[in-house]
Amino acid sequence: MIRALEERGIRPTLVAGTSIGALIAAAYAGGMPVDEMERRALALSKDDLFRIDHVHMVTKRMLAPSLYLAGPLDALVQAIVPPTTFRRLDTALLVNTVDLERGTQVVWGLPGLQDVPVADAVYASCALPGFFPPRVIQGRTCVDGGVMENLPLSIATQGVDAVIGVDVGSTSIAQARRIKDKGFAAIFMRSAQTMMHALQTLQITDWSGPPLMLVQPDVANVGLFTFNQTAQLIQAGYQAAGAALDEVGDALCSSGGVYPVREVELSVDRANCIGCRLCAALAPNVMTMDDTGHAVVIEPRVTWSKADGAFVHQCPTGAITAETVRNGVRRPTMKRQVLDD
Repeated sequence: MIRALEERGIRPTLVAGTSIGALIAAAYAGGMPVDEMERRALALSKDDLFRIDHVHMVTKRMLAPSLYLAGPLDALVQAIVPPTTFRRLDTALLVNTVDLERGTQVVWGLPGLQDVPVADAVYASCALPGFFPPRVIQGRTCVDGGVMENLPLSIATQGVDAVIGVDVGSTSIAQARRIKDKGFAAIFMRSAQTMMHALQTLQITDWSGPPLMLVQPDVANVGLFTFNQTAQLIQAGYQAAGAALDEVGDALCSSGGVYPVREVELSVDRANCIGCRLCAALAPNVMTMDDTGHAVVIEPRVTWSKADGAFVHQCPTGAITAETVRNGVRRPTMKRQVLDD
């Protein structure tokens, strides 16, 4: 995304992030060139980051603070994030975390929350509960902000003309096979991802802030802990960003809405429809039930952004199809992706 923006001479006045997004945002705000970010990403391996905390798991058992040691994540953050406070950064930065004790969102970099080390906030934003220990910052026990808002759009809207949101998984979720056989960590992560997906879908569907350009790289079929497809992921982000920037036109000069938009044709496979009514409940303006108890589309042709149509994925039998229409040709725009790693 950053590379695509730079090629077009665009530099955001503010960057915000959660988890890995916070790490990248902090590196960008600190002036790290995008080539250096890419070099570091390609060099990172799973063993560099995930090292089981055997000592605490043996001595403290259920009271162990986390599955993995804090040290490797801390070292990664310290090597990338500028050694300064939010107040001293040249580019405004917001890092999204959650205070576990208070059960509240804490966004470091906002007024009154600027005089803390950026690295501490970024570590906390990356500290997925149960996987890495929390970080205490100014008396607050903070963890990954994705617990409440994985794509921190709402915190970045004050005083800006437009927002660019880069979603790498929370509003697009692949089907995971054999999840019950993959252990505690996989089950927990899948549950957390599903929760984030639901929260983010609701936020974007009801978007009422300034115009939003939503970029969703096609990465849903890559596992969250996959480190051997980094080059492909970077390319997917670059392509999605470039396509969105080319399509958005002057929409970001409008008063609101989610962009880019495209024409979509909806259809229902009656043979697969079981009449569960879920689609009609989730999208009553788009779907309804006929006299035979099957789902039908109220208006087959709709104009959608990437924030629309989440109900398509919710169909338990995959009976609903959404296809993008371009120059009279229909292309699948929402399909079931399978995560099988």
